[in-house]
Amino acid sequence: MQSVFTGPVFVVRDNIDTDQIIPAQYLNLVPTIPEEYEKLGAHAFAGLPESNYATRYVRDGQLDSEYPIVVAGRNFGCGSSREHAPIALGSAGCKVVLAESFARIFFRNSVATGELYPCESDDRLCDVLKTGDVVTVDLDAGTVTAKSTAKAYKLKPLGDVRPVVDAGGLFNYARQTGMIPK
Repeated sequence: MQSVFTGPVFVVRDNIDTDQIIPAQYLNLVPTIPEEYEKLGAHAFAGLPESNYATRYVRDGQLDSEYPIVVAGRNFGCGSSREHAPIALGSAGCKVVLAESFARIFFRNSVATGELYPCESDDRLCDVLKTGDVVTVDLDAGTVTAKSTAKAYKLKPLGDVRPVVDAGGLFNYARQTGMIPK
């Protein structure tokens, strides 16, 4: 499984809730239907106020984002228990979310769906990085390195959830490990 991700970051602040990640009007899209899964990604972060986020995560008319890494502050993914939130980000091409902390349900949904790696940092990366900065996230080393400064920041280990995300989610992991029959 891939363990190193490099690309530009999309930076958000504290308390980004699931309605900002994927507004309720898009919850009628069914992620298990491939064309609806793609459409879900086109609306990732559509609920962010444009007054605070002039750069959009997914450009109008596009299905995918140019930002494979999201950087956030505290309590990312708070609000509802909608699993559409990590699915929308994954559909848009997000591979990793780096945050100071996650809402528990968003973290669990990220792992269960296998859409993205929810990585916590002790450093407040949303104050250090800006949208468009290029970083390299190395899950094995537990670091994120800013390309412009070559400064590395430590990430908390993913522990036992890493192989679940590597497998593509809880059901795939259960099949691969023999917990449920293939």
